[in-house]
Amino acid sequence: MKEYINIPNIITFIRILGTIALAFVAPFSAAFYIIWTICGVSDVLDGTAARLLKKESALGAKLDSTADIMFYLLMLFRVLPTLIVVLPRWIWIFVGAIAVTRIGAYLTAFIKYKRFASLHSYLNKLSGFLLFLVPYFIFLKWFWIYCIVLCGIGFASSLEELLIHLLSKRYEEGRKTIIGLGSDKKSASPKEKGARQSE
Repeated sequence: MKEYINIPNIITFIRILGTIALAFVAPFSAAFYIIWTICGVSDVLDGTAARLLKKESALGAKLDSTADIMFYLLMLFRVLPTLIVVLPRWIWIFVGAIAVTRIGAYLTAFIKYKRFASLHSYLNKLSGFLLFLVPYFIFLKWFWIYCIVLCGIGFASSLEELLIHLLSKRYEEGRKTIIGLGSDKKSASPKEKGARQSE
C-alpha cells in the first residue's frame, strides 16, 4: 500500500477532488476559476513529479487518465451550456466531427486491445491544454476564432489517435505521435507501458 502513496499520486488525487468540487460551485465564479486553475496546475505537476522522483507507475497512469476523464465530463456539464449560447451554430458541426472521430478511436482500441485506451500524444496534450483555457476566454469577442483553432487541433489529435490504433499491432501507452509508427523494431518495456505519460 505504501508504494501507492506518493507525491505524484497525491497530486493527481487533488485534481480528482478539485473536479468534484467544481460540480458544487457556480460556473465562472471566483471559486470556480480558483479550483479550475488548481486542477490545471496539478495536471502538469503530477507527471513532472513522477518523472523527477522516479515514481512512474501503472496505477499513476490509470489515476491520471481517470482524473482527465472526470475533468472533461465536468466541463461538459458545467461549461457546455454557456458554450452553446456564445458560439455560432456552425461550429458545432466541427465539434460533432471531433466527437465521432474520438469515439471511433476509443471503440477501435477497445475492440482491438480489449481495454480502454487513451493516448497521451503531443497533439492530445496540446488540444487538452487549449480546452483547459476555454473558461478564461469564453466571454471575449474573439473567442469563436480561438474555438476554430481548438477544433482544428482537436480533430487532428482525434484522427491521429484513431489512425494509431488502426495501424498499430499492439497497444503502446507511451506513444506520442504517429510519426515512425511503422519503423519501431522493439516493443515497449513493461515499465514504459505502465509509466505515467501526462505532463
